[in-house]
Amino acid sequence: MPAALITGRERVEVGALPIPERRAGHVLVRTHYLGLCGTDLELYHGTASYLRDGRARHPHVFGHEWWGEVVAADGAPGFTPGDPVVGHTMITCGRCARCRHGARQQCARMTEVGLYGQQGAAAEFIRMPAHALTVLPDSMAVPWAVFVEPAVTVVEAFRRARVRPDDRVAVVGTGTIGLLSVQLAARWSEQVIAVGIDPAGLALAGCPAHLVPDAPPGEHSLVVEASGGAGALATALRLVERGGRIALVGVSNEPEEGLVPGDFALRGVDVLGIQHGVDHYAETVRMFADGVLDGARLVAAVVPARTPERAFELLARGRSGPPKVIIGADW
Repeated sequence: MPAALITGRERVEVGALPIPERRAGHVLVRTHYLGLCGTDLELYHGTASYLRDGRARHPHVFGHEWWGEVVAADGAPGFTPGDPVVGHTMITCGRCARCRHGARQQCARMTEVGLYGQQGAAAEFIRMPAHALTVLPDSMAVPWAVFVEPAVTVVEAFRRARVRPDDRVAVVGTGTIGLLSVQLAARWSEQVIAVGIDPAGLALAGCPAHLVPDAPPGEHSLVVEASGGAGALATALRLVERGGRIALVGVSNEPEEGLVPGDFALRGVDVLGIQHGVDHYAETVRMFADGVLDGARLVAAVVPARTPERAFELLARGRSGPPKVIIGADW
């Protein structure tokens, strides 16, 4: 089968791999669309932690935001050939103490599709354990169904933060996570603002929007930091009120200067580290199907799978406005 492979630093090409063998309790899926995100860009640049610590190596089949069509379901009830399904990123064991006590996101034997331990979806076929797939309604058999995977993290953020209708919510960042956060915040809270550095991205938010220096400080009971950019946590701390909550969704791997730990303690600020939303796929699919979340206007480009280098060029160049580059399975 054809597959897109990252073969080295800033090198991606189409190669050939064996079709995954069928296995009991697993589902063979033909990939239709996959989205690219900042983690894929780190894999492309060779800076991803998965490469540095040896969990992933070249050639690497990427792709963790994706959906496809069931080809075969072997001993996997609930799936029929032709069903559209969205794949989960985290593959949990279900047997370790963390899984058994309701903490699957901290599974001791976890692997992650397209990141480490599991082939990614940038191939014609992918084999998945049945518990790591969610059936999509036919109405969601569209390119932007790839947004389900990042959106589960947004749902986790608001569930962990216990968002309330009277919350004053500020979302920092206008990438995929940020704009989905704005959409969901507007569903659950009456007061939402977006904060960012890209005027075109802020225009997509559909709510009061502010460039970072102009955002009103200390007025927000809940701040969702969704950018992972330099200085973003300091921005979140400046925006949050005393006794407020910060949901830290953006992933920054660099130290942040100017932060004083005592500011968190003396202002009574709760900081929630949001890892993913492995338990929220079915709920998130319903939100898209019901129109609570909308991915259509967040798509920057759909690129054929036969030219993956073009998709990464677009991703690496950076874009203003719609954040998502999608690869379609046109081999």
